[in-house]
Amino acid sequence: MLKDHAKIVNAIAVSGEITGRKKLQKMIYIAKKISFPFQERFQFHFYGPYSEELTLRIEELCNMGFVNEIKENKGGYSQYRYELTDTGKEFLSVNEVDMPALPECLVDMNGQNARFLELVSTVLYFNNLPKEEVQEKVFTLKSNQRYTLEEIDEAYAYIDALKEKAKH
Repeated sequence: MLKDHAKIVNAIAVSGEITGRKKLQKMIYIAKKISFPFQERFQFHFYGPYSEELTLRIEELCNMGFVNEIKENKGGYSQYRYELTDTGKEFLSVNEVDMPALPECLVDMNGQNARFLELVSTVLYFNNLPKEEVQEKVFTLKSNQRYTLEEIDEAYAYIDALKEKAKH
């Protein structure tokens, strides 16, 4: 039962620290889409793919003392940071997670901004469609973000690079 919890704890552990709920959601979604065995189900939401299951799992991990959720007031809005606790490290030591390529992929994603990860996850969400239709979806559903064609091309290139890292 705790295997799926361990995967999330491991994801936070190898990332070091993740700043932002949206970023955490996007990182797990992208990792899942490029081949890592995360079980959470995602639906398309206001900020792109979102998982209620992941939100609840993070809440459980915080309640169990495995993950710290630090709320920071950023003048007008709150931002959340996630980091592993010592208890979380102990939990991982007895609940091994075998995803050797995951750290490199998550560290890379964690270095990107949430806006770009939102675009990447949106592109992946519609990856069964031709590129032109994906572009239309991005311009329609994400019009407030004002993504450019160049950014969409960057997202496709980034996805390919992550898939390559995931193979190692």
